[in-house]
Amino acid sequence: MTLKIPKEAKDAAKQLENAGYAAYLVGGCVRDLVVGKKPKDWDIATNATPEEIQKVFPESVYENNFGTVGVKTGSSDETLKILEITTFRSESVYEDRRHPKEVKFVSTIEEDLSRRDFTVNAMALPFDSKSPLVDPFGGQKDLKKKIIRAVGNPRERFREDALRLMRAVRFAVELDFKIDPPTQEEVAKNAGLIEEIAKERIRDEFTKIIMSDRAAEGIILLEDTGILKYIVPELREGIGCGQNKHHIYTVFEHNVRALNYTAEKGYSFTVRLASLLHDVGKPRVKRGDGPDSTFYNHEVVGARMALKIMDRLKFPKELVEEVGHLVRYHLFYYNVGEVTEAGVRRFLARVGPENVDDLLKVREADRIGSGVPKAFPYKLRHLLFMIEKVKRDPISPKMLKVDGTDVMKILNAAPGPKIGWILTILLEEVLDDPKKNEEKYLDDRVGYLGMLSDKELKKMSEKARETKEEFEGGAEAEMKRKYSVK
Repeated sequence: MTLKIPKEAKDAAKQLENAGYAAYLVGGCVRDLVVGKKPKDWDIATNATPEEIQKVFPESVYENNFGTVGVKTGSSDETLKILEITTFRSESVYEDRRHPKEVKFVSTIEEDLSRRDFTVNAMALPFDSKSPLVDPFGGQKDLKKKIIRAVGNPRERFREDALRLMRAVRFAVELDFKIDPPTQEEVAKNAGLIEEIAKERIRDEFTKIIMSDRAAEGIILLEDTGILKYIVPELREGIGCGQNKHHIYTVFEHNVRALNYTAEKGYSFTVRLASLLHDVGKPRVKRGDGPDSTFYNHEVVGARMALKIMDRLKFPKELVEEVGHLVRYHLFYYNVGEVTEAGVRRFLARVGPENVDDLLKVREADRIGSGVPKAFPYKLRHLLFMIEKVKRDPISPKMLKVDGTDVMKILNAAPGPKIGWILTILLEEVLDDPKKNEEKYLDDRVGYLGMLSDKELKKMSEKARETKEEFEGGAEAEMKRKYSVK
């Protein structure tokens, strides 16, 4: 079998062989080479011990107990900068459903392959092009059949390392394969073992599933195998939860279809996850049944749920906040001729200009997930036009021509809540009319406001904060009543 192996891997293998050791490409890189994909990483297995590997490669790092040495290549290719070279090994009892109690080095590649998870990952490629692929478990045959099948006894493989339960799903969706029935049966029987795995590892596999081209099928397969209820049980609340006359799918189907749209478009992980979770709150707020059922405040409840889900899975704080924000504001209202420029400025102030692009993508996914034919109708294109028109207008206190220091200087006042109240009042006025964002006008207003009592200022500030933006008041309220949402 002639497969394209990069020079860096060939050079490393040659150094091992010149030192008297065997060397094979193993794992996912062999699988990817066989199916014609570019590998994401390159792993080499050898009968040399870690200490012997380090002697061959002085510029290497050995910081684990599993026989894997990281060898620096100096390559400009990120996938080849560090080659992982691991000693042939077998593994003893797994005490924590993830890590073996003991690693024992063995002498043959066949013994090493027998400890691996799935047949398509249990092949070894000699660097001598004349030598045959080592494939003791039928990985090539399963690749041709497009099957994910456990090596040996699937029950034993999953009870050794429960993360393999999710990896089975992940490989199936990444490769567009089916899981072999006996293997899938054992996934379902042992799904609960996933609770014993660190949330960070679950998060990483879940992320890879969401980022695959077949992300929606991944969510469905997680449900079919019984894994979903141990990862994101909140999504399952939408199963069988019918909507109203404006929807043809259940909440679960709608969320999955929204995710599918974002995967087809190649959108970011943030947009994909926000689209999957955008209506997660609907089952908890549903009132009534049939065509006139309602889902008041589902975006608020859903945002809280999204934050809790992502915190539980140990996602980074910044990403948690971004997704929660998109879920919270996905139900914005805009209709040509009904929302003024001031309304658009308030919209930008609320959602943040930096979030508009992602928010519109979530709205696209929401529409397509509902079964409508057009993702981006005229009204959304018009909203973009309006945003472009007002994007240079002030929408935050930082954009005012006066700041807190100026206010204190004008009033000869010390820092305190009074300064914040005045800035809030000024911003509300400027949102209504950007022309007022001039130093002289604002200085005069500060002087006037400074003569008012603290009680009056506080009341005016609270009123400014509570002003119903056009995107959430008036016309939007009417729209929400019409479509039984809020």
